[in-house]
Amino acid sequence: MGDRVHLADFTSFEFDDGRWTREVLRCGSGPAVIVIHEVPGPHPLVLRFAKRVAAAGHTVFLPVLMGQVGRPVSAGYVAAEVLKNICIRREFACWASDRSSPIVDWLRALARQVHGECGGAGVGAVGMCFTGGFALAMMTEPAVIAPVLSQPSLPFPITHKQRSSLGVSPAELSIAQRRFEQEDLSMIGLRFLGDPVVPDERFAAYKACFGTRFEAIEIDPSTAAPGMMKHPHSVLTINLRDDDADGPTKRAERRVIEFFGQRLKN
Repeated sequence: MGDRVHLADFTSFEFDDGRWTREVLRCGSGPAVIVIHEVPGPHPLVLRFAKRVAAAGHTVFLPVLMGQVGRPVSAGYVAAEVLKNICIRREFACWASDRSSPIVDWLRALARQVHGECGGAGVGAVGMCFTGGFALAMMTEPAVIAPVLSQPSLPFPITHKQRSSLGVSPAELSIAQRRFEQEDLSMIGLRFLGDPVVPDERFAAYKACFGTRFEAIEIDPSTAAPGMMKHPHSVLTINLRDDDADGPTKRAERRVIEFFGQRLKN
C-alpha cells in the first residue's frame, strides 16, 4: 500500500479515458499542472515537489502510473517496477525512437479535463526520468502550454539513433514546433551533466529542434544530493539539495515553479 502518511494534502479520483483507468492525486488550487512521476512511482520526494508547485498557486494533478503511493525509493523497488512495468506493459515504449508511449493519449485526455475544471491560460506538465519526454508529446493537446522535461530518459540510449532521439513521432514534433512559434511558447529541459541516461546528443537535438524556445538547465553533478545511482539523475527529487537554498538544484526547482506561474496565469 505504500506510505500514505505523505498524502494529508491530497485527494484522489479515478480518471478513465475510455481505454485506461488510473488513480490521480490532486492538491492545491489555481491553474492545472500535471506532475508525471518517475520510476518507481509517486514516492515521497515526488509528492514533496508536487506540494511545492501547489503552494505556488496551482492545482496539481499527479497520475499514478506505477508503483505504490508514498513508498520510499529503494534499489529493489526500482528494479521490480522497471521489470514489471517498463519492460512489459504496453503503455510504455521504452526503445522506440520515432513515437511516444501510448499512455500519453491518456495524459492528453486528463489535460483536457483538468483545464476545463481549473481554467487559466492552459495546463503545465512536468515529466521525470522515463516520463520526461511525455510532457513534449502532450503538446498535441492544445490545453498544454508549459512543458517541463526533467531528465528525459526515453528511448533508452543504447544506439546512436536512440541517444539523439526525443521519443516523439515526427507528427508530434511538428505540432510542437508549430505551436511554439505560433503561440509564443517555450519549454524547459533539466539534467545533470554527464548523466549516461540523458546523453549530450539528446539535449543537442532539443536545442536543434527548438532553438531558444528550449531552455536547457544543465547542472554540475558535484552539486547534487547523493542518491542510489552512481551518477546523479533526478533533478527535482532524489538528487535535489534541499539544504542548499542557493545551490543549482534549488535554483532549478524555483525556475520550474516560476515558469508555470509565468505561463499559466492569465
